[in-house]
Amino acid sequence: MERGLLGKAPKNFLLPYILLILREVPVHGYELVQKLAVFGFQDVDRGNVYRILRQLEKDHYVQSEWNTETAGPAKRLYSLTDAGEAYLRLYAAELERYQSMLDQFFRTYSSILNLYNPFLGVSGGPLTDPANSTKTGRSHHDPGHPESKET
Repeated sequence: MERGLLGKAPKNFLLPYILLILREVPVHGYELVQKLAVFGFQDVDRGNVYRILRQLEKDHYVQSEWNTETAGPAKRLYSLTDAGEAYLRLYAAELERYQSMLDQFFRTYSSILNLYNPFLGVSGGPLTDPANSTKTGRSHHDPGHPESKET
């Protein structure tokens, strides 16, 4: 499979989570929505989940079958196919690459904040005027300080 097949930046973070959940155990749609909530998708649109499942099944990444063994109406159980497993690995590799890009962004962002923070010096310490400070960082001429001396 070609690197970058999924595009520049993942736009649908729901998809890899669905694949990941289905990799563990076959589930029906309602149970899948509950498991997605554990990963932070509390307000997920159920219709969207079912549309994704139908598309994944059409693309042969997911298969489904009717489960009539439980009480109540039959429920469609979804599971990952071998092709779906390969797609999940590809997606995980892309997410890892994307995570690396995000890590670099935040490292750069943090270093820029530290460089230009008006409350911190270049070294990350309090601002001092090297030409006008003592070892304690106080100004040589601070009329309000008892140790102050005229320069």
